[in-house]
Parts: sequence; C-alpha cells; structure tokens
Amino acid sequence: MNPTFRVSMLAGLALSLAVASGCTVRPLMATPDVTQSGFASSPALSSIAIAPVDTRYGQEVRNHLIFLLNGGAGQPSNARYALELAVTRSSSAAARVQVRTDNEPTSSLLTMTAVYTLTESGTGQVVAKGRRQISSAYDVPRQEFAALRAERDAENRAARELAEQLRLALGQDLARSDIGL
Repeated sequence: MNPTFRVSMLAGLALSLAVASGCTVRPLMATPDVTQSGFASSPALSSIAIAPVDTRYGQEVRNHLIFLLNGGAGQPSNARYALELAVTRSSSAAARVQVRTDNEPTSSLLTMTAVYTLTESGTGQVVAKGRRQISSAYDVPRQEFAALRAERDAENRAARELAEQLRLALGQDLARSDIGL
C-alpha cells in the first residue's frame, strides 16, 4: 500500500471516530437513571397523578399511561400535576364484502380519542391541554363472540398506543413550558 493512502485512511478513521463520539442520542425527557422497564422518566412526568375515568377502555389508557409515566411504580403520593383525561371511542365499518347474504361489515375501524388537561396541583393553573387520536383496524368474523373479542382486542391495542402518544405529548408540553425540568 502507498504510505500516503495509509495516512489518509488513518486520518479519515480518526475523523469519523471524533465525529461519532460527539453524537449523543437520548430519549425525550430522559434522566440518567433507567428504570426496570428499560427507559427513564423525568421527575416532571413521574409527578403526574391521573384522575379516574369511567369507561373500560378509558381505564386501559389510564393504566398504561400510569405505567409509562412512572416505570411501573404506580401513581405518585404527592403529585405536582393533575391530569384530567376524557377518552371516547367510535367504530365504523371499513369494508363490506358481499360474500355474506346479510351484508354485514367484514372489517371495522375503531377510533379512540383522548382529550387531556394538565394542571398544577397547588395552584390549579392549566399547564397544557391537548387531544390525541389513534385508530385500530380489526376483522369482524361471523361468530358473535369472536366479533366482540376482536373489537375488545382493537380497543386494547388502541389504548396502549394512545397512552404512548399521551406520554410523548405530556413530555413535549412540559419541555415547552419549562416547568419542572
């Protein structure tokens, strides 16, 4: 090999290592301590208490969100923030296949929407408001129980994804307002 080629290769390698060492990537709102769930949550996110909801699918969203905000530790005992959460759902026929004689839908689309308001517990001041929506498609089989179970599974999938969206939205709202960070 040519000595100048070796030198240029070594210089290129050193330059690429220097550039790569300057790059850092970390999750939104992360802290250096990683919880058992594999991600870290900021003190601001883990100090949010979520008010009870009145539907089964709303409770699914709430439970997943509590887990995501606190790494499985449950709700904080002395929360700095209170989150009011209203979850609604709707289902609509996505496709109708004429194979069936009764013209029932063969697939449906479940849409779950969450409207949230984050307030400071001490003052009652509104920190953030928002709305997030997620859709989940599912097949509608002929058997009634199987159709109900498919709809329930779609609700559970949508609840998990909606909770993840809400966690990101809350993190962005708190980072934008620079409260508690």
